[in-house]
Amino acid sequence: MKMKKFGLILASIGLAAAMAGCSKDTSSSSGGNDNESVAVVLKTLSSPYWKYVEAGAKAAGKDLGTDVTIVGPASESQIMEQVNMIEDSLNQGIGALVVSPSQPDTVVPVLEQAKQSDVPVLLIDTDADFSDKESFIGTDNLTAGKEGGKLLASMLKKGDKVALIAGALGNSAMDQRVKGAKEALEEAGMAIVAEQPADSDKTKANTVMENILQKNADIKGVFSANDDMAIGALRAAESKGLSIPIIGTDGTVEAIQSVIDGKLAGTIAQNPYEMGYQGVENAVKTIKGEKIDARIDSGIDVITKENAQEKLEFLEGITK
Repeated sequence: MKMKKFGLILASIGLAAAMAGCSKDTSSSSGGNDNESVAVVLKTLSSPYWKYVEAGAKAAGKDLGTDVTIVGPASESQIMEQVNMIEDSLNQGIGALVVSPSQPDTVVPVLEQAKQSDVPVLLIDTDADFSDKESFIGTDNLTAGKEGGKLLASMLKKGDKVALIAGALGNSAMDQRVKGAKEALEEAGMAIVAEQPADSDKTKANTVMENILQKNADIKGVFSANDDMAIGALRAAESKGLSIPIIGTDGTVEAIQSVIDGKLAGTIAQNPYEMGYQGVENAVKTIKGEKIDARIDSGIDVITKENAQEKLEFLEGITK
């Protein structure tokens, strides 16, 4: 039995060494066994956001005494590389699989393989049309948008003109954020005079904001569906000598620093660390036969100048 377990560990180490962008965090408990291992396959491990997800997954593995292997392609565009990583993880005889699908429709067939092997599947950050998943753990984007709209409205007065900057057309997460913000702003009596997509790009958001200001020079505030676009809009406003509240979404380090510096008025932060932690935590529960919720909200934080420094220190600390 000891030799068998040792062989499985060697196989796992071999996988980690062979796969690009791979991270492994192993913690053992006296009550653990090989079937309690969890594989986490992320969109990438190359950006700060996914490093926070990775840190949460590692922390859960350590706290629960569970073997956790975390992998991800070099970039989010490497769709088939992620599919291959999921297949390789399944070949290791894992107890559960946690995935954040880069392209949901493309990964569904390999997730079906997991189901056929009786490996429970949990999705984090991004959902997929896979009916056999145990749970989807991620941000409630409609709520995030509503909170952003409320925050912006709290800085304005009834009747003020506001603009909405959306993501790429068809991006469901961004669409939900804009929808939520619009509902909150209209309920507060704001006048939405512009709504334009900027494809989650700073440069494009700068141009979009310039165009909005040409037609509506008396804009009093902006809600953006992500932080990069908020920063792009901020630059356009500053170039016109305008100082208006701009609210972003995501809670990136750059945006939080901008809030601290008194530039962006706020950001609605996702909790990628919690996504990673709860992904592993609930995977372990499914392995043990415990029932979990089919939809788990990983929560949001409303970041303003009052709490931005605290949030920044937390983000900087969890990846050290």
